[in-house]
Amino acid sequence: MTLNRLRAGLAMVAFCAAAPAWADDVVTVGLIVPMTGPSASTGKQEQAGANLYIQMHGAAVAGKTIALVVKDDTGAPDVTKRLAQELITNDNAKALMGFGLTPLALAVAPIATEAKVPEIVTAAATAMITEKSPYIVRTSFTLPQAAVPMAEWCLKNNIHKVVTLVTDYGPGGDAEKWFSDVFVKGGGTIVEKIRVPLKNPDFAPFLQRVNDDAPEALFVFVPSGQGAALMKQFNERGLDKAGVRLIATGDVTDDDQLADIGDSAIGVVTTHHYSAAHDSPENKAFVEAFEKANGGMRPNFMAVAAYDGMALLYQALEKTKGSTDGDALIGAMKGMSWMSPRGPVSIDPDTRDIVQTIYVRKVAKVGGALFNVEFASTPAVKDPYKASKN
Repeated sequence: MTLNRLRAGLAMVAFCAAAPAWADDVVTVGLIVPMTGPSASTGKQEQAGANLYIQMHGAAVAGKTIALVVKDDTGAPDVTKRLAQELITNDNAKALMGFGLTPLALAVAPIATEAKVPEIVTAAATAMITEKSPYIVRTSFTLPQAAVPMAEWCLKNNIHKVVTLVTDYGPGGDAEKWFSDVFVKGGGTIVEKIRVPLKNPDFAPFLQRVNDDAPEALFVFVPSGQGAALMKQFNERGLDKAGVRLIATGDVTDDDQLADIGDSAIGVVTTHHYSAAHDSPENKAFVEAFEKANGGMRPNFMAVAAYDGMALLYQALEKTKGSTDGDALIGAMKGMSWMSPRGPVSIDPDTRDIVQTIYVRKVAKVGGALFNVEFASTPAVKDPYKASKN
């Protein structure tokens, strides 16, 4: 993408933001994300990803003009709920996106149902979220999608004794359950299951318990942004020198945080659906454009989910020939497939969850910078939680 085209895209986004939300030819999309507080990096990446899609593909689709309206919910469910109501009532929003944490996505579910407005979840990863409204569709991932391949990788690589450490809320419970169930069924042993608080966790006392347990590996899930603190304390406790391997879902080695984490992350193995180092023409173009538009900031899995959320909406509008009827849009989204910067993806028509490749990655230095380098993959992974119920 040329610099002139990028500038033109930016100008179009600015125009869209100023367009009247009540105009018949304008489709207002409300992006509700934490732009301040401990999860601010999520909002920053989501906003950049959604904006980039508009910049690269233009704001016009199916005779409509997309107007992206960004709202900061500060990570508070009551604020998320109020903003969703205001966007639908005052701004005539025809789609809502974002939702950085599970409680935020759940707070909007009844509103999406009542208003018949699609709720495109581009962050929150607890498996059951899409069951809470027929108008929810997800372009991020579910924790079972990431946790099951990690358990399978451990069993294939002579890791048989593991402690799990997860954040004590919905996604953490999913990660703990699905890793543990698959690992134990395959012959592994879970020595201890540890849960840490979501807000202001001090990992040190929990890591001391890990040290006392002396496992072969520590399996971790913490939200994006908390991985740096965990890895620092993991090394300060000498667990790396004691031979305990650190394995995790990809939130822990977030691309947006790797530079701050530093060399302590080298060698950490994770399973996830996106790495900025993913080797494909689509991703190379995405990363180049993203960094150019955002002052060199590296995209992470939140950015690509928001980018794909916009891709999903654009394709749905094309399919409905510009109709913004909620039932028509959700119907168009079911079964849709496209080539994402992360690889091939589709929307499961039965569950409205994303189907995607899950990669096994190891943190390594590439050209002097840290990246999650993919070395194995499992294609077309559906959410295991919902698959187990069918």
